[in-house]
Amino acid sequence: MLDKLAAVGLVPKRSSAARGVFLDEYVASRIDTKPATREVWGQVVRNLREHFGEQRPLRSVTAGDAEDFRLYLVGQGLAATTVHKRLQFARQFFRMARKHRLVDANPFEDVRSKAPVPSDRQRFVIREETSALLDACPSIDWRLIVGLSRYGGLRCPSEVLSLRWQDVDWERGRLTVTSPKTEHHPGKDTRVVPIFPELLPILREAFEAAPDGAVYVVNEKYRKAAMGPRGWRGCNLRTTMEKIIRRAGLIPWPRLFHNLRSSRETELAERFPIQVVTAWLGNTPDIAMRHYLQVTEDHFRQALEPAGGGGAESGARNVTKAVQNPVQQPTAGCHTASQETTEPVVVSRGSDESCDPLPGVAGIISGEGGIRTLGGAYSPSRI
Repeated sequence: MLDKLAAVGLVPKRSSAARGVFLDEYVASRIDTKPATREVWGQVVRNLREHFGEQRPLRSVTAGDAEDFRLYLVGQGLAATTVHKRLQFARQFFRMARKHRLVDANPFEDVRSKAPVPSDRQRFVIREETSALLDACPSIDWRLIVGLSRYGGLRCPSEVLSLRWQDVDWERGRLTVTSPKTEHHPGKDTRVVPIFPELLPILREAFEAAPDGAVYVVNEKYRKAAMGPRGWRGCNLRTTMEKIIRRAGLIPWPRLFHNLRSSRETELAERFPIQVVTAWLGNTPDIAMRHYLQVTEDHFRQALEPAGGGGAESGARNVTKAVQNPVQQPTAGCHTASQETTEPVVVSRGSDESCDPLPGVAGIISGEGGIRTLGGAYSPSRI
């Protein structure tokens, strides 16, 4: 009757959301989210339709119905984490429906599914294991992928495969990391990470092997393979990574790349203040505590040692010194052009210039055949 009255202009037309397509419209309207996020939301929409039916009115869904939906997800054999996230998104959908006054209350408000304990999927990758992984890598590109994940703390694949040579500041010993995951947050599109001593030789090896014209630190073919129409995909890396782990004599662990990054954040938290660590890793203290920082065997070992001796303080000083040593200040007379450029920096070979390279970086940029440059503002021969 309402539709008939609206057809002759006597009352306003009902919004399509009231006809049961609110979920589709909501997902499509969220242009502020990434395609991969909307794809995940689409899975929740599919579950809701399968359980409640295509034409089920939003207002008819009760708290009891929402609880039944939770049991439906459990009965599908989904992992506890997946059930937890899908209920979270269902609450979000109905919260927005309430804002649009399509429902009077959110039936999912009190429907929860306990998320699994993060430690169940955590694995600390010790340095000896990392060395074995690096030795088992089939190419310099894979040494970069493992090294940037474990010793740089970069997210893989998005941050690792987005790193460009122009982002490598040899003079100051820093990497400017582009973060596709957090770029939609103000001021979170990039962050600056030290070139840690463990990472320096891997970057140097990659620079020496980089072909002329290279823009990305890791071969761009991996970046193209990892980017799907709906966002980043790491599956093409996971299969090879598992082979590398087995070749190194290890057993693959859950969340392969996440635990490399988690291991690095745990190490850094032992030496630096948490606000420094999270600034370098691109997360928050709360997220670090809940999802990254681990209790390791070394913690138990240290707990059995006598207190005192200043081991932790001494270790922090040693790490700081190690980070500073490879990035000495430029010698007198050397000048570096502005690094603020919109043009991508590519690897090229140039002639030697009169200015001597930095003592701590000379081994990176020079060789028997002369000095190799990054071109433009990043020419090591002008550092």
